[in-house]
Amino acid sequence: MLWTNPAEVALNEIRTAPLVRFSVLALSSIFFLVDPFAAIGSFLAITAGADPVRRKRMARKAALTCFIVLTGFALLGQVIFRLFGITLAAFEIAGGLILLLIGLDMLEARRSATQEAMGDAEEAAAKEDAGIVPLGIPMLAGPGAISSVMVLVGQAPSIWGWQMGAILGSIAVTAFVSYWVLAGADRVRGVMGETGIRILVRIMGLLLVALAMQFFVNGLTDLGIIAKQ
Repeated sequence: MLWTNPAEVALNEIRTAPLVRFSVLALSSIFFLVDPFAAIGSFLAITAGADPVRRKRMARKAALTCFIVLTGFALLGQVIFRLFGITLAAFEIAGGLILLLIGLDMLEARRSATQEAMGDAEEAAAKEDAGIVPLGIPMLAGPGAISSVMVLVGQAPSIWGWQMGAILGSIAVTAFVSYWVLAGADRVRGVMGETGIRILVRIMGLLLVALAMQFFVNGLTDLGIIAKQ
């Protein structure tokens, strides 16, 4: 039996704890805002009458567009902050406000107006291919998801740090799950039902409101209005 140094084990746990916490925060905030389950209804309306192959192609384009847009903002986030002179505290408060509005809409089991404008689904249904717009953006990669990514990037000390790896990994996982959900939208709706999807959206909305309040607190703390605990 190999002997393990308790001090070394404790040190490793201390080192990995921030990574786990930040990764969970990044994945939950990005996934809840992209919220592919809430987009199932719009996706089915847009792809009504389409064959399974075309539906999968549109789902793939939507997920890929979501990945490219969010990854682009993640990689350019620090540059955007410096270019416009935006502080992390200001973006945390602004992002928290957007997240709060979207979360409140999700508590009522409906898509936010920032993610889906009136008539988007009807207009897109007449297009030959709506995988990029409006499915990819703004239905998946909407203002809320972009704001969340920017806030997370602002907390990363360097573009080469492990925080950035966690953000990019969360975006990739979210895009993959979005493709899986939309490509099998009929099966997902059949298994979960309308009631199940609405319950899931409300739960995600509740967690999103909590994340929004945490962004508010972080922003006020960075401004010195609230003392650090």
